[in-house]
Amino acid sequence: MRLRRFIDDRRGVGAIEFAIVTPMLIITYIGAFEISVAVAMARKVSRASSTVSDLLTRNESTTKAVLDSMKDVTSNVITPFKQDGYTLKITGVAIDAAGGAKVAWSRDQNGGTPYTKGSTVTLPPDVAVKDAFIVRTEYTVPHKILLMAPGLSSRINNITLGKTSYFRKRAGETIITCSDC
Repeated sequence: MRLRRFIDDRRGVGAIEFAIVTPMLIITYIGAFEISVAVAMARKVSRASSTVSDLLTRNESTTKAVLDSMKDVTSNVITPFKQDGYTLKITGVAIDAAGGAKVAWSRDQNGGTPYTKGSTVTLPPDVAVKDAFIVRTEYTVPHKILLMAPGLSSRINNITLGKTSYFRKRAGETIITCSDC
């Protein structure tokens, strides 16, 4: 009799269901938040890479100082996110009449030369146009996952977001020169 009353009693069902469903709802909410932050960051990284290429293709020449200032441009574009541990490689690529692409100049975030002047470059087929000049910007930023499973190893908690942009020179047929590169 007593066992029968215990089985028929439904007063705690709501609390048990709540205890089972609540953790799943919290995990779903946090997961959606993490995904939206990562998508926003990826869009900003893409925009920053494109902005650097776009700015450089508007002029007929550039300098080391201008190329070095592009790290400030990327920093401003990805605000409010930080670019700690980022890489930025900006390369001017001259394509000759035969379709051969060679490095005209290059610069990285530390003021170095990531690619040797005159070295051959492989470009995507839709970008490689004969007798043209391309500015290629390679930008990567590590992104730390904020809330989801904070105890996981750093290999899982960190993802690298990156974008490589290719922009053709906007006006004229000559290459964009870098006077002091």
